[in-house]
Amino acid sequence: MKIQFELNGTTHYVDIDAGESLLNLVRRLGALSARSGCEVGDCGSCTVLLDGRPVRGCITFAAKAQGRVVTTVEGLGTMDDLHPLQQAFLDTGAVQCGYCTPGMILVAYELLTKEEDPTAEQIRDALAGNLCRCTGYRKIVDAVQLAARRKAEGLWR
Repeated sequence: MKIQFELNGTTHYVDIDAGESLLNLVRRLGALSARSGCEVGDCGSCTVLLDGRPVRGCITFAAKAQGRVVTTVEGLGTMDDLHPLQQAFLDTGAVQCGYCTPGMILVAYELLTKEEDPTAEQIRDALAGNLCRCTGYRKIVDAVQLAARRKAEGLWR
């Protein structure tokens, strides 16, 4: 089956298998920030944005992307031009091994599009489906709060 969708600002026309996951599709197209973890939708390492909403790529069929917009961390910023949220994760030390970071950033991005100044509790609730084995979450919450402050200062795109 052939589908058309946008991935990180580029339109793709691709053949997919009927049971192919969205995670497999985006990785096949070079968006390697979405990662395979549990393969059952529990850990959040496969999180991508589908029309701006976080979904678990490992349990979402690629066919769901038909005519839609998919965003991975590669769609937010580059190594040479980090998105302010990515920079906040670096500035606060919220990145340890980095395996969970892309999913955390995408969930936080969606939260910050809805909430101008989220509380620590709102941030923890939003991140609840994303597991991290390294940080204990405090620095991740700090990063999201820093990004929210920077967004309020107009340092957001």
